[in-house]
Formats: sequence, structure tokens, C-alpha cells
Amino acid sequence: MRIRVARPRVPAIVLLAWCALLAAATPGTADAVRTEVARGVAYRTVDVTGVGGPARIHLVSVDLRAPGVRVGLLTPGAVAARAPLSQLADARGAVAGVNGDFFNITETQHPGVEATGASVGPAVAGRRALKSAVPTGQRFGPALPPGIDTREVLAVGVDGRARLGRLALDGTVATPDGRIPLGGLNVYALPVGSVGVFTADWGAASRVRATCGTDTDRSAPCSTETYEVTVRDGRVVDVADTPGRGPIPQGSEVLVGREDGARRLRALGVGDRVGVHHRLVAEGSRVPSLLAVGGYPVLRAGEPLPGLDGRTTAVRSAAGVADGGRTLLLMALDGGPEFRTGLTVAEVAAVLDQVGAVDGFSLDGGGSSTLVTREPDAPSVTVRNHPSGGTERPVPNGIGVFARR
Repeated sequence: MRIRVARPRVPAIVLLAWCALLAAATPGTADAVRTEVARGVAYRTVDVTGVGGPARIHLVSVDLRAPGVRVGLLTPGAVAARAPLSQLADARGAVAGVNGDFFNITETQHPGVEATGASVGPAVAGRRALKSAVPTGQRFGPALPPGIDTREVLAVGVDGRARLGRLALDGTVATPDGRIPLGGLNVYALPVGSVGVFTADWGAASRVRATCGTDTDRSAPCSTETYEVTVRDGRVVDVADTPGRGPIPQGSEVLVGREDGARRLRALGVGDRVGVHHRLVAEGSRVPSLLAVGGYPVLRAGEPLPGLDGRTTAVRSAAGVADGGRTLLLMALDGGPEFRTGLTVAEVAAVLDQVGAVDGFSLDGGGSSTLVTREPDAPSVTVRNHPSGGTERPVPNGIGVFARR
């Protein structure tokens, strides 16, 4: 069956295979397959033709109204850590999942500084704010559509509905000399002149990267004016001229300042009382998030965002929202030899539209694109697409689907 993209505003894509249920089909064959992973969770493949040639889409549809079905953020246990998606899914017993946000993958411009592996955008797991967004000029990934920044998220609220939104950090440090606004929570890059807070959720990675680059230039040199303050039970217990590394104990918080932020932290001494308060605030919604993951929108209310790239093809992952937020669609392109060209961002938006999404959200792509499902009674998940690097790339987070079997 052919499904035509009628709107001329994006490159035309013809969906070539939209076949009936083939329960015995093998993933990766030339035919589209549709299998029930669990009640309310289905997997299928779709072959398309884009400007770069043929592409295969691996798609999981999740009925968030189905009894026992829920979604959650998959993580390695720390913001600054990575693991293959299949390991993240198996560790939590997920029945399906897709990779999540773009992340700090390399640091070639900063000799001696480690890439943290931390994600770009906000992250929420089980209503717990794990991190805020880095400055837009510090992100990794393709160019954003006009008017979009790193605070964008795909979220699932406590009301059980999926939605696109934006999460901003609201935080302060109360000191004897006044309040200092927080510029970041567990981020690999702080705004110039700001103070950030790191908690036990960060992990053991070095905090030096947070003081490198600028708000508009990721590759700019690291700051020469930094300061770090460790707070435990509301009092300063340690100070240092340079950011450190190593696990942060529960109940402790580490404040890192650069430029003006460093100068303000230098006024603190061991024993001073300090109060650190932070939360992520959703713009336009009062529904708390059970899950939030960063990326960027490509489709809103059935319309592709202006300025989407219609020329650059790549293997990509994405998510879609349908049925008033009651259906979540998870998608990853195949990176095998015959499909490695992939799709443009504009084509991804068109595909999401054609499979029923009203809103669409781009996730990390390239070697990160991975989609997994678990067969009934299987002890582990199966990677359904072929990662473009030949093996799974470790990622900082993913979207996991959980269901009764």
C-alpha cells in the first residue's frame, strides 16, 4: 500500500510497505512486520524512500491507556555515564525502548578534559529532576530549528499523557551575603559567569568540563577563574580552586562557579550556612513529569516546524505523540549497509505525521540510534535495528516501555 505525503512543504516520502500481521516474520527482512510485544505495545517496520534512497523504520507504538503499560527514563545510574540501550532496558526489565538525548560525546577542543557522556537537555526520572539543560551554544547534535533551544523535552506526565514541552531550571543558593541564582543542575556546561550545583545523581566524572567553552562557542577555552564549594547538611565543609571529581555522597552538594560565579563562591568559608534549592519548571503546564528527555521538536499540531533540514540525510531516532497524548510512538532508523543513508530531519517529521503523530520529537541519531523489544518469556531484549556503527553505542539515557506480560 502506498501512503503519500500530500503537503508540498517537505520532501515527498512514499511508504512502501505497511503489511498485515506477520507473527512469524524475522525482524530485518524486506517485508514490514507487526508483532505484539505486550498488551498495548506493538512493534512494526516500515520501508520508505527518501531523498537519499531507501530507509527502514523500526517503530514501537505504546498505548498509554492500556492496563499495566507505563514508560520511564532509562539511565546507567548517573547523569555522567553511558551504557548500551539493551543493557539499560534489561536492567529495568523493559519490554521495549529507544535511545534518548544527544550528549557530550567528545572533547577534542579541550586537551586533558574528559567527555562526561552527560546529556544535553533536561532529564526527569520518576518525577525526580536529574539535570537541567546546557546553554544552546554548548549542545552536541545537528542545528536546531529556528526559535528552539536546549530546554525542549518530550515528557510523560503523572496524568499518563505524553506531550512536548520545555523545562527551565529554577534554583538559588542562599548564602550569608545574599542569594546566588543557579545556572545549572548536573550539567557538563555552565553559562559563563554562573554557579552550578552537582548532586549524587551526577556520578563520579570530573566537573572540570562544566567550566569550558562559552554560551555561544562549545570549543572556546576552559575558564581560568573557577571555584568549588562542597556543602553537607547545610554547611560548607570544603573549598577548592578547581572543580574536582569522584562520587558525591548523598546529602552533599557541590557548587561550581566560573568567572563572576567563582568570585561569589570565594566569599564562602568552611562552616558557613548555605541553602541550595532547585527544581525544573515546565512552561505552559502544571502537570509534573514522570519522564522527561531532551531533544528537539520537529512536528507540532500536525505541522512540521519551519526551517527543518531537508538536505542532510542520517540515521535518526525520534518519538511521536498521538491520540491526545495517549499514544507514544518510538522510532529508530536502520543503519544496515542498504539503509545507511537514512532520512533528513524534514523527512522524519513527514514520516511521524504519516504514522499518526500530531507532535514529533527528534532524539539522538547516527551511531546512537537503537530500538529494542523483548519477546514474550525472553530473558533479554533484542536490538531490532542495525546500529550504524556495527555495534551498540553507549548512551546516557533512553525511553523505556514497561508492561505486563
